[in-house]
Amino acid sequence: MAYHDILFELSDGIARLTLNRPDKLNSFTARMHGEIADALSRVETDGARVLGLSGAGRGFCAGQDLSERQRAPGGEPPDLGATVERYYAPLVRRLRALPMPVVVGVNGVAAGAGASLALAGDIVIARESASFIQSFSRLGLLPDTGGTYWLPRLAGRARAMGMAMLGERIPARQAQEWGLIWQCVADDAFEAELERLLRHFSRAPTLGLARTKQAIDASLGNTLDAQLDLERDLMRELGRSEDYAEGVAAFMGKREPAFKGR
Repeated sequence: MAYHDILFELSDGIARLTLNRPDKLNSFTARMHGEIADALSRVETDGARVLGLSGAGRGFCAGQDLSERQRAPGGEPPDLGATVERYYAPLVRRLRALPMPVVVGVNGVAAGAGASLALAGDIVIARESASFIQSFSRLGLLPDTGGTYWLPRLAGRARAMGMAMLGERIPARQAQEWGLIWQCVADDAFEAELERLLRHFSRAPTLGLARTKQAIDASLGNTLDAQLDLERDLMRELGRSEDYAEGVAAFMGKREPAFKGR
């Protein structure tokens, strides 16, 4: 597939997916969703060990491009539930299920579905000048793309309700303080830090990180007993992995490990 609304490259185990409609603050269109879906298929099958997700230009993503939602006078209203079911829900599910770290670099404003998408990442960093806005309430809607799931879990109910109902801008520094993101980074250091993280994860024990994601996500709905059983089962698998053997050998030999991701 030839891409128009995203940029994508995969080399040295690093997949880089950039939303690329900078003149529209990288807002979502049906074509962009199709291109992202195609790129994620390549991430799943072509040997990636980490996915980096960012936006082109001055914004990360402004959410849905509302020009695709314009209702003709006297026409039928759009079925937004169908849009969620066809595009946004599958996107979030695929990102969360990727067997590798998903590093999100929020380079500017992340609004609406763009804010929810950013919070779906495993490691999220943001420029100090970036911000997050749950703008759905301004349209009479509710936070989709997992927004109603991430917000209370990351920031607590009170802050989730404030963000969702008031639609106020949350600066990146505040987002870090609230636990919404991993790190707020000075603007002039942002690109270097994003690159450092991608390089780090491209050499990390990918299988172990994938199972870490699986276990932490499962803990949100598990009892303690169920979580302990899951930890047992996953540790049994990881103890038989090549990377564990390499990690032990490197530790005993006082050298850096050469993980293969399996």
